[in-house]
Amino acid sequence: MTSQTRVHIVSLGCARNDVDSEELAGRLEAGGFVLVDEPTEAEAVVVNTCGFIESAKKDSIDTLLAASDLKGTGVTQRVVAVGCMAERYGTELADVLPEADAVLGFDDYADIDAKLRLIMSGAHLEAHTPTDRRRLLPLAPADRQEASRMVSIPGLGGPDDLPAGLAPASGPRAPRRRIGGGPSAPVKIASGCDRRCAFCAIPSFRGSFVSRPASEIVSEVAWLADHGVREAFLVSENTSSYGKDLGEIAALEGLLTDLSRVEGVDWIRVSYLQPAETRPGLIEAMCSVDKVVPYFDLSFQHAAPGVLRRMRRFGDPESFLGLLERIRALRPRAGVRSNVIVGFPGETEEDIETLIDFLGRARLDALGVFAYSDEEGTEGLRLADHVPEEVIAERFERVSDLAALLVEERAQERVGEHVRVLVESIEDGVATGRAEHQGPEVDGTCTVTQATSSLAVGDLVWGRVVAAEGVDLIVREEQPQ
Repeated sequence: MTSQTRVHIVSLGCARNDVDSEELAGRLEAGGFVLVDEPTEAEAVVVNTCGFIESAKKDSIDTLLAASDLKGTGVTQRVVAVGCMAERYGTELADVLPEADAVLGFDDYADIDAKLRLIMSGAHLEAHTPTDRRRLLPLAPADRQEASRMVSIPGLGGPDDLPAGLAPASGPRAPRRRIGGGPSAPVKIASGCDRRCAFCAIPSFRGSFVSRPASEIVSEVAWLADHGVREAFLVSENTSSYGKDLGEIAALEGLLTDLSRVEGVDWIRVSYLQPAETRPGLIEAMCSVDKVVPYFDLSFQHAAPGVLRRMRRFGDPESFLGLLERIRALRPRAGVRSNVIVGFPGETEEDIETLIDFLGRARLDALGVFAYSDEEGTEGLRLADHVPEEVIAERFERVSDLAALLVEERAQERVGEHVRVLVESIEDGVATGRAEHQGPEVDGTCTVTQATSSLAVGDLVWGRVVAAEGVDLIVREEQPQ
């Protein structure tokens, strides 16, 4: 193997995984590998897998198999599985998928370049052995910061000896190399989760919650701004818990203020908020701090109190609606997205009607609907009163159809509004991007028509919404009065 071995990284799943992929890219490039955009050009394909739900796991397997098929072309020599599915299943994944030349866990990220050299040379590396990563950090959040420096946590830090241009210039540096570019970039502000939702296995393989120090986050965002990023998309498993291990109740509010001072960044977007942890002070900060867009990604998951209790969550329709009212009292045009699960064990038709009624009153801009499925290692797997699969399928279709109708109605409500659009692509003279109420990739887009100026990717342009096509908006460039 030469120092110019070409590597392609496939990033699957959520924005948090995208951050991890860019860390891997930074480490590999610092180690002498060359990153290429096409898998057909690569001698090694690294697949950053997702292990969240069955459909994501299937997508990961299919991607690994497709990459393995390239080994017959004479260019690709090795395929490596990393990421959540590799961390969660390790040796089991290696046994059922011999097409992958190695299955590496999070503990392998720090020296991924050395590991990949061994793999390229034909050496056999033992597959990662899964463990409950919640046991790697102290139970008390206040004791985790120092201990976390001894644990491999993707996206939350790294060695301070990277070449210039690969990472922020000061502070404990998280190695990062942009993949694909674009004016928006996810920024990991914390990792792990202390909640014990009965349907979710993520804490077992992502570990306990640990915040990233604000100075490191600010340093990385400044570095991203120097590389053309206009929107910092703050991500974690539970952003509303940020700072609880730092001894600062309002740490997130302070972080937002610090980030608003970073030159070159125009939008700061917050994601993955737990409704029960969304404090009034946080709402006020998100609605008032300069550059923070009024966008609330609230994980409701359901609305029926009985279902939520069985999920080990909290809330009911009135408390959720009260939260939305507080937000809209401060920013009437705020964007709100959420996710719900239908078919959780014990769910009744009355519960579904409660959920449907709540969704009709919530006026959400974006809504993801998921059909419940058992996940290994979760409490839901052991609960009584599982809903029959055919009933889950019917409820999923019913709520999904309703969700599509409701978010389209919400988009129609925005016709006539002035919006600011971040331009993300230009094709045949037509600019496409997102407004402040639209999150990356999943919340719809804005197409800018009748532009009065020459637009470029990364520009922010004002316009009036003149039409809606589903959740997508048609915007005519126009300055607000």
